[in-house]
Amino acid sequence: MADQRRDWHHKASTQIIRDNQAVYVEDLAVSGLGRTRLAKSVHDAGWSAFVGMLEYKAALHGRTFAKVDRAFPSSQVCSACGFRDGPKPLHVRAWACGACGTVHDRDHNAARNVLFEGRRIVAAGRAVSSPPDGRRRETPVERR
Repeated sequence: MADQRRDWHHKASTQIIRDNQAVYVEDLAVSGLGRTRLAKSVHDAGWSAFVGMLEYKAALHGRTFAKVDRAFPSSQVCSACGFRDGPKPLHVRAWACGACGTVHDRDHNAARNVLFEGRRIVAAGRAVSSPPDGRRRETPVERR
């Protein structure tokens, strides 16, 4: 099972890196989630290993990669106007902004906010964008 998971991680991370110039992920507290009722699912998913693969493959292929800090309130901020509406329990999947009235799907709103924050991190110069030796490597797809 571990080999199948690792194989899927490699294939998915390679596809994500090949298809995108920039990848931004939220730095989740996996160890903290591992102490909740979701512990088995969190550890089975291998999130940390997957993010690690994304990071090193981004550097290998000259893509931009950034981790958004886990303290960033991605699901609490309105992606339309920037108003911070406060924490919501996990069962709340959709919500309306108290300032502008925009209705958000929790996950889509968080994804937009991670994108905006990732771009801000890149603009500040704190992102991985090239391999350690400074050379860009080609993949077989790029040589065609």
